[in-house]
Amino acid sequence: MNNFNQFKKMFLAQLKLTLREKQAWFWGIFFPVILMVIFMVIFSGTSTDEFQSKVAIVSENPNPTSEMMLAQINQLSILEVETGEPVSRKKAEEWVKDKDVDAAIVLPESEANTSIVLLVNKENEQGVTTQALSGILDNFVQQANLAAVGAAPTYAIQFESLTSGSNELNYTDFLLTGMIALSIAQGGMFGMVDLVEMRRKGLIKRLRMTPANMGIFGLSDMVMRLLFSIIQILLLSLIGVFIFGANLYINFPSLIMVFLFGALSFNALGYFFSSFSTTTNAYMGVANIVSFVMMFLSGVFFPIETMPDWLQPISNLLPLTYFAEGLRDSMVYETGIFSSTLWFGIGVLILWGALAFLIGAWLYKRKSIVATR
Repeated sequence: MNNFNQFKKMFLAQLKLTLREKQAWFWGIFFPVILMVIFMVIFSGTSTDEFQSKVAIVSENPNPTSEMMLAQINQLSILEVETGEPVSRKKAEEWVKDKDVDAAIVLPESEANTSIVLLVNKENEQGVTTQALSGILDNFVQQANLAAVGAAPTYAIQFESLTSGSNELNYTDFLLTGMIALSIAQGGMFGMVDLVEMRRKGLIKRLRMTPANMGIFGLSDMVMRLLFSIIQILLLSLIGVFIFGANLYINFPSLIMVFLFGALSFNALGYFFSSFSTTTNAYMGVANIVSFVMMFLSGVFFPIETMPDWLQPISNLLPLTYFAEGLRDSMVYETGIFSSTLWFGIGVLILWGALAFLIGAWLYKRKSIVATR
């Protein structure tokens, strides 16, 4: 039997085995959907409400300065003043401690006093709302200082954002493509666990006694997993667009190349894990560790540039980094297939996949290992 016929028969056999296994449907199709929905809800912030913070105002000794500041604070629509009136500092501190308000603003106690105190809960000191309030109040104080000396602002900041893609792009698009990459990668790395079970039952040993080529056996399983990845990318993209409002601008030739090489590379990693794992638990342990590390170091949730400088070189070695970037380039930025950056990432994926597959196939062929299994 030639290699092609071997591949065809092994592919069909493994496809039938997988389709009969209900858990494979859950872990291969539905689990990535559940995972993506959870992370998209947490990180994308689907709420369309504008930022607004609830604060308490303390003005125990009303004076011209505090009255002027109170009038200006009341004009800030992003601040919702609890009860609508100033309260005592003791009452404000209780609200802050009980987290009934995000912060309390203590106005100057005298006309000569020029300091404003921002009271925040210690647990929320580094929170986004606290940082936003601090920035708002700082800007407010600067404006008050200029008004006090009768000066007009000389310099002003104008905020503009640029992108190589469409101006409609937002963080949801970034996160969606990262989650698609993560789901496909996890499907490949966790999907080969049945090989460990086959070896435990002695099926691999029996297969080795036949003229079957073990490399073709592994390749047929990897290609079969590719079918699940195709279903994943279609399903996840539809959910991202129609439920979370993501914008996709797909360059199909680039997407096909990135997807094929990326999915096969992670399937090869799963094949490699199965080659040295003696039990299902051992396999899942290795796959979990690798998946966990890559999940947070490969720019799935946040750009790599936001990570510490010493950590970025590690991110640049991981295959998921290039898979996520490749999917973003082809699904969001419409990067053409002749892009050198795109092919550099594909090259890294091919290198990872080839090394994992060759080492895995070599381990499966080792007589010393097979004899013990």
